[in-house]
This record gives sequence, C-alpha cells and structure tokens, in this order.
Amino acid sequence: MHLGTFGKTNVGEEMKNFFKDKKVLVTGHTGFKGSWLCEILSLFESEVMGYSLNPPTNPNLFDLLDLNSKVTSVIGDIRNYNSLNETIQQFSPEIVIHLAAQPIVRTSYEQPVYTYETNVMGTVNVCECIRNSGSVKSFLNVTTDKVYENIESNYSYKEDDKLDGYDPYSNSKSCSELVTHSYNNSFFKKLNIACSTARAGNVIGGGDFAKDRIIPDCVRASLKNENIIIRNPYSIRPYQHVLEPLFVYLTIVQKQYEDKKYSGYYNVGPDDEDCVTTGEVTDLYCNYYNKNQINNIKWINKADDGPHEANLLKLDNYKIKSIFGWKPVWDIDKAVEKTVEWTKVYKNNGNIVECTDNQIKEYNHDKKGD
Repeated sequence: MHLGTFGKTNVGEEMKNFFKDKKVLVTGHTGFKGSWLCEILSLFESEVMGYSLNPPTNPNLFDLLDLNSKVTSVIGDIRNYNSLNETIQQFSPEIVIHLAAQPIVRTSYEQPVYTYETNVMGTVNVCECIRNSGSVKSFLNVTTDKVYENIESNYSYKEDDKLDGYDPYSNSKSCSELVTHSYNNSFFKKLNIACSTARAGNVIGGGDFAKDRIIPDCVRASLKNENIIIRNPYSIRPYQHVLEPLFVYLTIVQKQYEDKKYSGYYNVGPDDEDCVTTGEVTDLYCNYYNKNQINNIKWINKADDGPHEANLLKLDNYKIKSIFGWKPVWDIDKAVEKTVEWTKVYKNNGNIVECTDNQIKEYNHDKKGD
C-alpha cells in the first residue's frame, strides 16, 4: 500500500509539536538507544517515564546525559509483570516504545534461558500491560534485522519474509514479533490500540559501551591507544547512525496514533550502498579518529572461533520509504564521523550533553533539507 508522504510540512517541527506534553513510556530507557531516545523526547518536552534495569555498562550514556533529571526513571525487570503493570497503571501512558531486551548475540549463547525470558516473556508482559492499561493509544515493539531466516545471500529481506532467527537472541526476537502480531490481532485492534513492530539494522553512535559490538570495541581501543581486534572483517551489516531508526520509530508511533492505517511491520535500515563490511566501517572509524592524533590506531584481524553469527545481512527499506516518504539522512561515512566526533568529546572530558543535543539538532536540520 502507498499512504503518501508528509508533503512540504516541516516534519521536525510537526513531530516536536506532536510529542510535546505526550505521556511516553520507554522500556529499556537506560540502554544506548533508549538514552538517545529519552534525550530526543526531553528536547521535544514530552512527559517520559522509563522502565528498565540499571544501565548495562559503566560508563553509560544514561548517566553521561544526566537523564535521571529529565525523565521519571523506574528501575525494574520486564520479566516482573506485577512491577511493570503497576508502573503503567500509575503513569497511564498514551504511547509505549518497547526497547528493553537482552540484545547481544554472544550473550544469548551463554545465557539462552535469560535471553528468551527477557525477549519473549518480557514482550508478553508489555503487551498484557498495554491490553489492561486503558490509556495506551500507540505501541511500537522494536525488534531487529536478525528476525529473518538468514539464507546468507546477497538479498535484502522484506517484511513478509520468513521469521526464524538462528541464534537464541535472533530467534527470541522472532518470537517477540509473533507475540506482538498475536496480541494485535487478538486484542489491540478491538481495543483501538495502534500497534507496529520495527526491525532495525545495526546502529552506531556516540555513547555505546556494550561488549561484543564493533564500534564500542573501536572506542575502547582508541581510548587506550591500542589496535582494534576484529573477529570477522568480512561480515556485512546494515550499519546506520542511531538517530536514523529513532526518528523512524517516532514517526511510526506518531502517524499510527493519528491514524491506525499506519500500523504495520517495518524494516528500518540503510540503503544498500551503506551495507558495508565490518572491516570497512572500522577503516572509516580509524580514518576519522586518526585525524590530528599523535598515535594512530589500526585494526587487526583475529578470529576467536566464537559461536555462529550471520556473515551477510541486509534489509529492504522500500516500505518505510513508500509509506512515510522517508529516506536515510546520514550515510555510513557521516554516521562514523559523528560517532568519532562524540567519542573525542568524551575522551577530552568535553560537554557530552551539548555534543549529543547538537548532533540531534544537526540531524534534524539535515533531514529537513532533503
């Protein structure tokens, strides 16, 4: 279907006006994506409540942005239905964006039960709380590009392709999709709750300190002036700056709030030319980081015989383009440049909040200019 674009409206101002004073619940708000999202919503003057475990790393973006002073933060586990339900009943959100997850492929091999409990039953709990809320009008479950059965070919997966992730993380997110689809068909449509899922590609950006991810590995190495270790430099991923999917998420929840015809299942990924190898994205990082540096860094190929991870993964982004008139704003080169910019501010004890807010504003400015 083609529902048209937003015309010549200033989308940034339209979005800001929409979210001003809206009550938004964000699960996983203390994580990397959740922290960037909360910062955006605070700039939009939304009333935000977060529900999540404590920040997963130290340092972490949530604390660096002082988000405790900007959002109402509830520390809780989405596996705990009673705690989550009490939070939602008390807050009465209009919008729920579900980001909370066990998000690391390698960790899912080490802790498969915890991964399924969090990613599957956590989603069941979120959906059940929404069903009983009486307040939620728009719900988005954020999953992953890894939900598809990966045939390891030069093929961009479409929204109607088979869901069957290989490893416990990917498979649990496939299950999370199916849980959401079932709740939507069984309950949400009858309750007039707009519901979508978003399958996002690999995100990069300042403030990601997670383990077993290439850009955080680059950051840790560069902060220590050490060479970067890469497990598989030839794996291809749909890399994109974290602001790309976050603004798509906000677009989806806004448009389906206004008209339920926008409810659906969406891939959120870059164009094919920005689906690059891990080695290429690390080259970009080194090139930008080494500018004006005394000690240059480089990367080293060092496989560690770890568990299976996909070698080739791309998403077809036609649907969000055709329905929302969206197109990527920052290509992979700009995404890495902005990541290094943020990292150098952090390394030099600069103003992290100012840098983050300036990047959000710059992205919005570039988006309006397309």
